[in-house]
Amino acid sequence: MRYGASDMQTSEEDSRLLEMPGHLIRRLQQISFALFLDQAKEFDITPVQYAALVAINNHPGIDQTALCHIIALDRSTIGDVMGRLEKKKLIRRLNGSVDRRTKSLSVTPLGRRLVRDIEPAVLATQRSILAPLKPGERSAFMQMLKHLVHLNNEHSRAPSRTEAAAQQVTRSARHARESAPKGRARQRWRRQGAPRAGR
Repeated sequence: MRYGASDMQTSEEDSRLLEMPGHLIRRLQQISFALFLDQAKEFDITPVQYAALVAINNHPGIDQTALCHIIALDRSTIGDVMGRLEKKKLIRRLNGSVDRRTKSLSVTPLGRRLVRDIEPAVLATQRSILAPLKPGERSAFMQMLKHLVHLNNEHSRAPSRTEAAAQQVTRSARHARESAPKGRARQRWRRQGAPRAGR
């Protein structure tokens, strides 16, 4: 006799699995992902793509390694994410000003417009995630969540390295300013899509 999902009773063994922190975190990530896609469906972008786009917009000229450090994404995944954003004409990838083997990333006008227009949907998603909790519980939950992520950072496949990323971004921006052409040559350089340091 076969049982459907509605016929099955949760056993003690099932409860042990379903109440494990790892399982609950995975479920919450699924819920968060679904809420984001529902709120932002008109923009055709995923949460990871959005995080990458915002980080590039905040740090024009950043390279992929520094981007991985900021948004905690592993290098085996970042190339695919960048390819999808570039295909959607939201970013540009140019040879790095410091190391020609690296790619300097910048957001296109279309990408900047998306970052601006999607903001209400992103904020609505964050509110929806926390909405079932009471106001005091939301604050406590966020404090514990940030604390737990911070303490377990080194166990991640892609640990967050914000300080290292900031130093790398600063070096790239300084080099871009020092090597930028002057006068009319600078105008041609910008028209060709060179990243503007500090913008």
